[in-house]
This record gives sequence, C-alpha cells and structure tokens, in this order.
Amino acid sequence: MRLHISQPSLSAQIQKLERSLGTPLFMRTSRHVELTVAGRAFLDEARVVLAATERAVERARLAGAGLAGTVRLGYAPPASFETLPALLAAAANDSPNVAVVPSEHFSAEASTRLVAGDIDVCLALHPERVNGIESELLRVEPVAAVLSAGHSLAGATSIHLADLADETLLLFPRELAPAYYDRIIGAFERAGTHPHVTALRNPAASLAHLLNVREVGLIPASFAFHLAEAQDGIVARHVVRPKILAEWSILWSAGISSAAVARFLDSARRCAADNGWLPKHRRAPTAPLGR
Repeated sequence: MRLHISQPSLSAQIQKLERSLGTPLFMRTSRHVELTVAGRAFLDEARVVLAATERAVERARLAGAGLAGTVRLGYAPPASFETLPALLAAAANDSPNVAVVPSEHFSAEASTRLVAGDIDVCLALHPERVNGIESELLRVEPVAAVLSAGHSLAGATSIHLADLADETLLLFPRELAPAYYDRIIGAFERAGTHPHVTALRNPAASLAHLLNVREVGLIPASFAFHLAEAQDGIVARHVVRPKILAEWSILWSAGISSAAVARFLDSARRCAADNGWLPKHRRAPTAPLGR
C-alpha cells in the first residue's frame, strides 16, 4: 500500500482518530466508503497543514544552508548611493530567499549596534577595533570635493589639496566617524595647513550650506559624484596632490553562527572583487557560496 501500513492497522488508526474527534469521518457500507461532512472538513484542513509542514521543512533546509532567512545590515550614510545598492543586488542574486533589511547608522555606532544585537553586519568608514567584532576591508576609494556650481573652484577639473587651504570644510562631526575625520584633517596638517571646519550631522543642512556657496564638502567619491548628478547646483571634483583615501569595512560579530550572514559576507567579498573595489594587493580571497 502507498501508506506502507496494513489495512487493519489503518482502520484502527482511523477509528482512534474518530473517537478523539467525537464524530465519524467516513460513512461505511459493505460496498462503499465515503467521507462524512466532518470528514470532508477535516480533509480540507489536513491538506493545509500538510502543505504548511512541507513549506516549513523546505524553509528550514534553505535556512540551514544559508539560502533563506534575514540579514540586518547597517550602513553609514555615504554608502547609500553606490556601495549599498551594489551589495544588495549581489546578495539578492546569490541568495534570493534571504531578506536583507538595511538601516542607516553612523560609523561610530557600528560596533555598539553589533554587540547589542541590533544588526548582523555593518558597512562603516574606518571603524574602530573592538573586541568580539570581526572586520574586513571591502572598498578603498578616493575622497572627492562637493561644492556649489557657483564656487570659484567649480571650474577646475580637479582640486589640489592646497587649493582648499583657505576654504571652510563641511564635514560630519568627528564623533560620528572619528578615524575618517582624522584622516581628512591629518592630510591637511601634513600639507602644512589647519583647515576651518563646519561640522553638521544633518544632510539637508549640509546641502543648504553647499548651495549657498559657503563650504566645500569632502566625502567618498562614489557618494560625491552621485550627489552631484542628483542635485542641481552641485558639482563634484576629484581631490589630488595628494589623494585622500576612504576605506570601507564590513563588520560582524565574532563566532557568527548564522549561515545566512556567512553567505551574505561571501556575496559582499565577491561584489568587491567583481567591482574592483580593492587594490590588488589588498584583496581578500572569496570563499565559495554555501561554504
């Protein structure tokens, strides 16, 4: 039989079920057996339960292999135009049944959020080293200047660092990304200048300052050039002699046990390699998906 049990055993189990339900499920004659009204109702619900069970089994199998589940991804605001969309697209392509839920956090918050369990992974600029948090360099890109199209430097094809010596720089406050802030200021100090800084954490206020031909913003180039394309009256220019490099790292809790998170990290590494985000001498080997 398809059920792989004998007829007497099957009949006994049905009778036991009927007694527990307090109602017959079958009408039986010597020549015919058919479902009662209660039997048809029970069958309809049983089919729903069996289908749900099959889905649960399949979902558990996928989750165990890192092919399903949820990954909570934190990211610093300058990642929003290019780096974040590329990572989300790579993860969706590699693991379409894994839901990646992004949320915006400043780089200084990354480790705290991870330790608290608010997020699973985070994309941050120059994150601080914290015990229990793993990090891996994901992208190195130049810092670019964003400024009003009416600014005196807007006509240049690129801007030398020395050209900014007498300008007021528009930056996020140091406490939101300390190492990134220090890298920018350090580049000026090594060039023998001490720049004036306006520190604003509100992006709308920062944009208003730029449009009013006041300050020059310094942000990762991927963000700068997309901002210039999206906002009338703003231009972006490469900063040269010397370049200032921004370093993006991906962070996660040490001893991670989530297969979905491990798979997301593999996708991020592959995305970085495919897009040439790292210099050759700093590229990390990519592990096979589903390791």
